Amino acid sequence: MSGRTVIVLGGGIGGVVAARRLRHRVASTDRVVLVERDPLFRFAPSYLWVMHGDRRPDQITRDLRRLRAKGIEVVTAEVTGVDPVERRVATSTGTISGDALVIALGAQLDPGAVSGFSDAAHDLYTLDGAQAAGAALRSISAGSVVVLVAATPYKCPAAPYEAAFLADDLLRRQGVRERVTVDVFTPEVLPMPTAGPAVGRGVVDLLDARGIGFHPGQSIASVDVATTRLVFADGRDAHADVLLGVPPHRPPDVIATSGLETERGYVAVDAKTLATSEPGVFAIGDATAIPIAGGMLLPKAGVFAEAEAKVVADQLARQWLGRPKPQVFDGTGSCFLELGGGISAYATGDFFAVEGPRVALRGPSRRWHLGKVAFERYWMRRWL
Repeated sequence: MSGRTVIVLGGGIGGVVAARRLRHRVASTDRVVLVERDPLFRFAPSYLWVMHGDRRPDQITRDLRRLRAKGIEVVTAEVTGVDPVERRVATSTGTISGDALVIALGAQLDPGAVSGFSDAAHDLYTLDGAQAAGAALRSISAGSVVVLVAATPYKCPAAPYEAAFLADDLLRRQGVRERVTVDVFTPEVLPMPTAGPAVGRGVVDLLDARGIGFHPGQSIASVDVATTRLVFADGRDAHADVLLGVPPHRPPDVIATSGLETERGYVAVDAKTLATSEPGVFAIGDATAIPIAGGMLLPKAGVFAEAEAKVVADQLARQWLGRPKPQVFDGTGSCFLELGGGISAYATGDFFAVEGPRVALRGPSRRWHLGKVAFERYWMRRWL
């Protein structure tokens, strides 16, 4: 059978890898359609390097429409509805029907969920916000820098801590660090809690070594825009001259109306195959919720989105073409933790371990920093 259509919703890391892998796995007569509202892909793992001054925005930006040369149909449109039973997608430019769907819509940033956040904080999860954060760090000569995690879960568990380390490094290079405090406030008990307590304690030690304050269990209630005063749910408060923020995240709007089974508002999937409750419909990356031991969820991270995308492409190739048994998602993953000064730490391990995530933190080392640089270059060249 030929002439089938697979529709990939979302052009982030998971969606791009899924579309590219599918194009190589399914028949040449089958269509691969990628739907993404923004024609430009931005490599989010490098946003903090933009903040730090190590990258320009154009270095981590590509036009998704170049994938058309790879045989992928790119539709620049907003996804406004998903009918998983009929495998039909409503978009701002029309309706598309397919034989299979891959939902890779990510998690939606929701800065407005915290009063004052949008106006007071530099949003680290947008490229514009990262640029503005860098400008603010370069302009401060005394005072306080705060990295605020507004809510969990959020994408890239290492990001707020990388932001603190890189802010510290930038202030040291400018010769003002002794006059500027750097603190992290988070509702988490430890950094990167899904990686386990040993990793969390290791990150706290790295923060302590650099004089960066760590304030766990702090849930933000509001931010006073005029004074940049942070008010927490327990009545405590803090002041920030420069506020670097991780905004609240929420599931994509179309998930709630799709009829798909959900887990905490995100798409529920089979942990091994990424299949949803509807045949022919898969979901990957930050749009999903995959329970792991300890009542936690698999972290929302690009490394998992990429691995899941490859699994889904192989699963479909198996179903459509009878290809050899496909790989399954095994829950292993890794993460670089940039510390500034050309060094990084590196966390890697098994998040599906029955007794809980078995993750080790390695480093700090220049080797891991070079590894992160190499990964960025590989990813941009390999997939785009």
